[in-house]
Amino acid sequence: MEDFWYEFIEIIQTIGDGLLFGSTYALIGIGFTLIFGAMGKLNMSYAAAAIAGAYSGLAAFVLIDAPLFLVFLISSFASAVLGYLLYLCCFRFIPSSNHLAALMASVGGLFLIDELIVHATQGSPLTFPSIFEDSYFEIGPFGIRGDLLFVFLIGLVSTGILLYVLFRTRLGLATRAVAQQDVAARLCGIGVHKTNSMTFAIAGLLGGIAGAMTAAAVGVLSPVMTVPLTIKGLIVTVIGGLGSIPGAIIAGLFVGGFENVFLYVRGIDERDMYVVALLFIFLVFRPNGLFSKTITRD
Repeated sequence: MEDFWYEFIEIIQTIGDGLLFGSTYALIGIGFTLIFGAMGKLNMSYAAAAIAGAYSGLAAFVLIDAPLFLVFLISSFASAVLGYLLYLCCFRFIPSSNHLAALMASVGGLFLIDELIVHATQGSPLTFPSIFEDSYFEIGPFGIRGDLLFVFLIGLVSTGILLYVLFRTRLGLATRAVAQQDVAARLCGIGVHKTNSMTFAIAGLLGGIAGAMTAAAVGVLSPVMTVPLTIKGLIVTVIGGLGSIPGAIIAGLFVGGFENVFLYVRGIDERDMYVVALLFIFLVFRPNGLFSKTITRD
């Protein structure tokens, strides 16, 4: 009986840790969702820009001994600038009807950023400043790691600010108008290209925070993180439902808890296999995701 309760507590603890870390996946999924909602296209280089932003924050920490909040600020700003540049290079001058060209251009952006990071770091992982690594809060038989709690709170605040911008500001109104009907938005005097570029910058801002959060929680920043984070972001976007921000939030937390359980049960070698299997199950039985797409183009 004691063994059963021990395993039960361990499983609950594992799910809780996964949910806290899943806030990083939620932010990445929100970024994918924002861009897809605004343009109906996927930016495959989004997660790579997020990791590049985290490297910028790490550079500030190493070169000028920047405090932690400044590391996150620089990471988000650098990723926002990179997101804007990716919009100009991969989307701005490609016809909106040619989805494949924009997709392949963003894939090229992913590989370009990845190679630049590899050459800048010689492909070696670098230590990222830890957050409250010695903090541990006990609640009965359960415990909460301070770094994961900090990551979750940062994700919660970032998501709250994003929702305020989307639903309480003129920029958010313009973004939602362009997402719903870009032709009508033009007729109302909304600058579509300016709005799209701002959407990419905002998504990049979130991505930079997510990249720094991931590195801070793991304690390491490596070039090999770009592709897995891209895949996890796409999985979260599909499971949550294309174009649904609430879906991306819930799916990010769900995927975080799901993968952590299989990390505990089956080990790190099989963890990602089960996450991809989860995506396959959703594509077969619920292809629209947890939430149907809330924004449609006429």
